[in-house]
Amino acid sequence: MDGLPGSGRLPQPMRHQRAAIFGASGGIGAALGAQLLSSGRYQQTFLGARTSCLVEQADGVPFQFDLTDESSIAEAAEMIGKSGPLDLVIVATGMLHRTDLPLPEKSWRAIDGQAMAQQFAINSIGPALIAKHMLPLLRRDSRSVFVALSARVGSIGDNRLGGWHSYRASKAALNMLVRNFAIELATRNRQAIAVTIHPGTVDTALSSPFQRGVPSGQLFSPDHSAAQILTVIDRLSAADSGGLFAWDGEQIPY
Repeated sequence: MDGLPGSGRLPQPMRHQRAAIFGASGGIGAALGAQLLSSGRYQQTFLGARTSCLVEQADGVPFQFDLTDESSIAEAAEMIGKSGPLDLVIVATGMLHRTDLPLPEKSWRAIDGQAMAQQFAINSIGPALIAKHMLPLLRRDSRSVFVALSARVGSIGDNRLGGWHSYRASKAALNMLVRNFAIELATRNRQAIAVTIHPGTVDTALSSPFQRGVPSGQLFSPDHSAAQILTVIDRLSAADSGGLFAWDGEQIPY
């Protein structure tokens, strides 16, 4: 783990904190929620899903939201904000492919407007709306972190294969948005951090149609990916804010 941001520094001191996860019913989101709850570190952990009954973690506080409905995000933020400031917000939502829309494009000839709009709605606009309502709830007097799960394929500098136009572009847009948020966030709290994190290729429903070519040892369980993500988060400093990081702490170029 030598590549982790802040390598060589001790993790942040343990204290009771408050966290919120959007997308806590998905594979990675559920694993993140379980690990936050079991850590004993968080006094309250809010677990959000499109259907709140899908979030059944003991001791978690469930809430409902819809990425395509800003009012539902605003209502969730209002409820969460009543309990006080947050130390950690994780957006664990995302869409790679929907069975009723075309597969990720291998060529520009396959671009479909409806499919592209849906990718941006879920991968870019939805997380941006969450940030709009949740960034003001971050703690202002000490370290606080906003994380959105992104993808290495959203890196422009790391793109050597092309294709997957809609997914790549929507994740590149997410990376840019979070970079913007990091700059603005620093004006209200210089200890605040906003980053995007690539969780690796994780064995979930999202990646299942595309796992055939994944090399041995590079398909992670949700629990493994979640543990890596939380380790990266713990080692982030304000100097890392605005960056895109991989599950192992490597900083990925934009």
